[in-house]
Amino acid sequence: MSRHTAIRWFSSFIPSPIAVRWPERLRSCLGALVGIAFTGGAMHVLLGPALGIPLLVAPMGASAVLLFAVPASPLAQPWSIIGGNLVSATVGVACASWIADPVGAAALAVALAICAMFALRCVHPPSGAVALTAVLGGPSIHALGYRFVAEPIFVQSVALLGAAIAYHTITGHRYPHAAFQGAASGPAQRIATPQASFTRADLEAVVNRRGELLDIDLDDLESLLRDIQLQAYARSFNQLTCAEIMSSPVVAVSVTTSVSETCRLLKQHGFKAIPVIDADHHVLGIVTRADLDGERTSSDKSIVRLSMQRWFKPKAASPLLVGAVMNPAVRTVCLATRFVDLLPLFANDGHHHIPVLDSEERLAGMITQADLIEGMYRHAYAEQWRAA
Repeated sequence: MSRHTAIRWFSSFIPSPIAVRWPERLRSCLGALVGIAFTGGAMHVLLGPALGIPLLVAPMGASAVLLFAVPASPLAQPWSIIGGNLVSATVGVACASWIADPVGAAALAVALAICAMFALRCVHPPSGAVALTAVLGGPSIHALGYRFVAEPIFVQSVALLGAAIAYHTITGHRYPHAAFQGAASGPAQRIATPQASFTRADLEAVVNRRGELLDIDLDDLESLLRDIQLQAYARSFNQLTCAEIMSSPVVAVSVTTSVSETCRLLKQHGFKAIPVIDADHHVLGIVTRADLDGERTSSDKSIVRLSMQRWFKPKAASPLLVGAVMNPAVRTVCLATRFVDLLPLFANDGHHHIPVLDSEERLAGMITQADLIEGMYRHAYAEQWRAA
């Protein structure tokens, strides 16, 4: 590992700045104080000096972080804490009863708790600690058996949740985080948005203005929003297919075409890549200018090395053929592939030239980035003409 790579890797450990104002941070700290105090007090009032039942279990501290510091997170919503804690407590008690080895029981309890939380849509990270507590909590916890699920887990979960709802209501904070009124009620409902793109500064300004901690990194949020923009824009081209925008007919070569002839064709037509086909026009691979300029070949040998081998061997007088340098792992699409499905291939997967196949998997055309741009322009122009 080079020094530059190591520095960049260690730099990735640096936390992102928290876009939460200090009043909001203090409000979260005070909320956790109130929530934990109320939960412990409620247990004392309800159960009194009950022996063997803890007034507070450690996972409630982790739940308090989510409920008061990150209330917008899906992991902090009411069903997450109640359902997650109950199912994890049940799984933990069962594993502690069935498996004598505490390490094996703890590992299985956490794994099964996660599986159950996913199935019931109530993922709550502190619930993993609830499952561990049921297994490793000691004789007093084991003596409770399945009573541990109700007392203390259910009682404390409800008390902490009630404190969170009351506290957020009193301090004017939205919780639970249900959808805003007027949000889309179905997948087909449109949401009016401005056509202009956004910048990173716009994103940071909006997040700062909301004044709450979002359970997503800004880089991930920016990437998500840009993908949404791209998807929304591409949706307007939903009926546009490869058959309408591809370049056809296609100049192609065979595996027995010489490298020199292939270079001549690329230069003559101004191509950057050319497909390799067999006698039935089935695509066998693709060869690019990079392949012919000394990049890695399919056998991980450069053109120069192969040429030198042929030069010094008496039987290697024949010219170097495309079959030795082409890339057989070629991505293809069909004539009916939609424009909206092509965009991710070019934007995210790094493709620049994609052969198009007909219903019999024969080469019918070629899609390039230039074809995409031209297809977008023609479609947009046609839409404007129809609107006029």
